[in-house]
Amino acid sequence: MARQNKPLFPSSPTHTEKSKTMAINDSRESWFSASGSLPILLHAYGKTFHLNQKHLISRSAKLALILREKKKNHQDLSCCFTDIPVDVETFELAVKFCEGYEPELSSENVVSLACIAYYLEMTEEHSPNNLLRKTLSFFKKRILPNWNESIKAIRTCEPVLQQAIQLGLIDACLNSITAKALSDPNLLGKPIHNPANQDETSLHRPSTRRKLFEVDWWFEDLTTLTLPLFELVMSAMIQQGVPPEYIAGCLFRYAKNKAVQEVKIDRYVYHRSPHKEVIEAVERLLPDKKGILHCKFLFEMLRWAIGTQASASCRNGFEIRIGKQLNEAVVEDLRIPSYGYSCETRYDIDCVIRMLKIFYANYTSPDPYGVIGVLELVDEYLAEVGKETNLKRETFMALTEMAAGTSSVVGRCTDGIYHAIDVYLDSHKHLTEFEREEICQVLDCEKMSRAASVHAAQNERLPLRVVVQVLFVGHLRLREDIAGVLPDSDRGSREEEEKVVEGEEDEMKRLDCRVMELERECCEMKREIQRGSGNVGVRGRKESVWKGMKRKFGCKSSFHDSICHVKVYPKHGV
Repeated sequence: MARQNKPLFPSSPTHTEKSKTMAINDSRESWFSASGSLPILLHAYGKTFHLNQKHLISRSAKLALILREKKKNHQDLSCCFTDIPVDVETFELAVKFCEGYEPELSSENVVSLACIAYYLEMTEEHSPNNLLRKTLSFFKKRILPNWNESIKAIRTCEPVLQQAIQLGLIDACLNSITAKALSDPNLLGKPIHNPANQDETSLHRPSTRRKLFEVDWWFEDLTTLTLPLFELVMSAMIQQGVPPEYIAGCLFRYAKNKAVQEVKIDRYVYHRSPHKEVIEAVERLLPDKKGILHCKFLFEMLRWAIGTQASASCRNGFEIRIGKQLNEAVVEDLRIPSYGYSCETRYDIDCVIRMLKIFYANYTSPDPYGVIGVLELVDEYLAEVGKETNLKRETFMALTEMAAGTSSVVGRCTDGIYHAIDVYLDSHKHLTEFEREEICQVLDCEKMSRAASVHAAQNERLPLRVVVQVLFVGHLRLREDIAGVLPDSDRGSREEEEKVVEGEEDEMKRLDCRVMELERECCEMKREIQRGSGNVGVRGRKESVWKGMKRKFGCKSSFHDSICHVKVYPKHGV
């Protein structure tokens, strides 16, 4: 017998419908009188229920049809159910209703009772006093007008989801909850734009003002819903236009409550979480609007996605959102752990590079402050990851090249890049001279501060060519300073100035020759090392090479006493 779809909230029966029902009841009573009053055995949930035939036939069209067919075929009057969509407690309430007991309806059982009534066809067409009408009427009058009751009711829908959808209960709950959220978005919890102004209690509880002026101030939290139901609710709210900042805050809290509980992280071994589907669903539902969730919270969700081994599209979605507002981040946010046996460093540097590319590609503000802030962030990050002994040279160079290229555009000092390179070279002493030169190619000596230049001029970790470039730039700066200090009347003739310039150029040529000589000496040292020469002798010779170069440039031998002796020309008449 095919069941027809029943209306969600049936209207009161008309006079014609009452006459039809009475005729059906008369026919049923005549059949029952002929069938006798023997009890019926219902087998369900491993139990046997002894029930009165007359009561069952008068309340359930499904049971009346089954018993009629069995009587017609002279079969045993017993029924066995294996596909009942509700739990045993709900089924017992429905059976008691057939026996004349009125169930106590609540938000926790009204949905399942409506579904079992629909399953047993306890409808208006069969009986005017039917369970389906009672449950739907209660649902409409007592559940839908109230936020808390609606959340409690929809929470019970998952075991009977298909039946609840057919009855229209899911749509009714979604419309009710969404309408209330549109009227008062704070029902979802406050937006969480700035982590500095938030604490744990403000993320989950209503305001003090609400508690003072409203008796029923505690609101049911959507984060208690199962994932399928939560997705339905959030999708409905997004479609109906609930403000995205409230949607984002609710999604973050849901991910924090559900996904994080099962994440187990080990330095080398990862234990898969059964809740990775939660973080994937949250990323799909998260609105794309920039700034609705602070960068710190996006980083947290990215870590959860990585920790639960979420899909690549999920991780990529968080990286894109973070990249667009990377100027909000601090260096602690960039410490994204690497997981697995194949990871060579503690932090996922490739992930940071991807987010930097997204930031530069999407930054459209004419104000360079945002870019400068990100460059300072990258400088700190470079200095930190440069200490990683397993960090590949190519990876480090890719990050420094991005930072150096952007610094040149905004005209920013490159001291941070120099410091990061110095840290990396100090942690990777095995690098060859050629490899060191490759790493230092991004250095713009002209944009280094005087203090950084003085340090670099005596830095034995730098390649000789870089040291010469630093000294040359320092020499040019000194000449410009002297020219700027001398008055126009005391500068002498043009011919004298040209002679000074020619002399300085000759001096630089001699410096270049000396550098080439030092490089040849370094090559000889390397050959001696390869031939197995003693370490003491080699080290002594290397130190003598540096001392010789310092004396050539007029510098003190102490590393800390790094200011060169420069001949200062006094003013005329002094």
